[in-house]
Amino acid sequence: MLHIVHHGDYVAPRPTSGSFVFDKYRLVMEAVREHAPRHAAYEPIAMDRAWIEAVHDADYVEEVLTATVPRHKERRIGFPVSAAIASRVCYTSGGTWLAARLALEHGYAANSAGGSHHALADTGAGYCVFNDLAIAANRLLAEGDARRILIVDLDVHQGDGTAVLLAGRSDIYTLSIHSERNFPTRKARSSRDIALPDAVGDDDYLAILDTALRDIFSSFAPDLLLYQAGVDPHVDDRLGRLALSDAGLEKRDRMVIRQARDRNIPVASALGGGYGQDHRAVALRHARSMIAMADEASRRDIIR
Repeated sequence: MLHIVHHGDYVAPRPTSGSFVFDKYRLVMEAVREHAPRHAAYEPIAMDRAWIEAVHDADYVEEVLTATVPRHKERRIGFPVSAAIASRVCYTSGGTWLAARLALEHGYAANSAGGSHHALADTGAGYCVFNDLAIAANRLLAEGDARRILIVDLDVHQGDGTAVLLAGRSDIYTLSIHSERNFPTRKARSSRDIALPDAVGDDDYLAILDTALRDIFSSFAPDLLLYQAGVDPHVDDRLGRLALSDAGLEKRDRMVIRQARDRNIPVASALGGGYGQDHRAVALRHARSMIAMADEASRRDIIR
């Protein structure tokens, strides 16, 4: 059973400018319905403003919620922030938090959006407005749902915003495995960064990930894992520089779930990046990622 969080507002009207495709989120759910008939969908509530402001500057939150984000910040984000997009990012933040709560109950759950790892305290960037991973992690810890959270970011782009917003916290560990020569140009410092050269393929990538996860699980011992499961390391991704195949992406996702569930650690995934001219193909990659993770979680829980 795939437990998946989705809201109609995830599909915001296309902005007047910018190249980001919000329709992807509708296509992802269409693919889930087609390929995972045994799924349970949950609708999040919008993240309360107080929890957003616990991570982001209050002035920036006000700019977003009133759709008055200055042009220089909108340029960094990559599209204008309308009232519809303001609503969307509140729901996607609530969605990642709800997915984590569902993961605590079921072992694994997915948000069909989110993974906005470039957003910083006072601005968005790289198609990210609010950092749902940081917001959710902070709330989960503050409310006692977790004591130590590991954020595994396997998007092709470094999770710079997440690293900056959560820097210095002993109860959160951030791992980013990303393309060295990709956005952002100026990298932040995660708890652990692994920058990969161009064209790294399945075998090398999986070996690096396996070693990193084993090291972190033994040294940090989290009780919850938030997973930014971007599919843009795929060889055909328009904005990626790595070379994972469809099979490699599935092995990557199953490895994250397997290593976590073998240690009885719940996993909540957020969608992350994935770009291409064929929007349905990208959406299917995301759907297959979540379906594979749900399947692996079920297998590990049966074994245990």
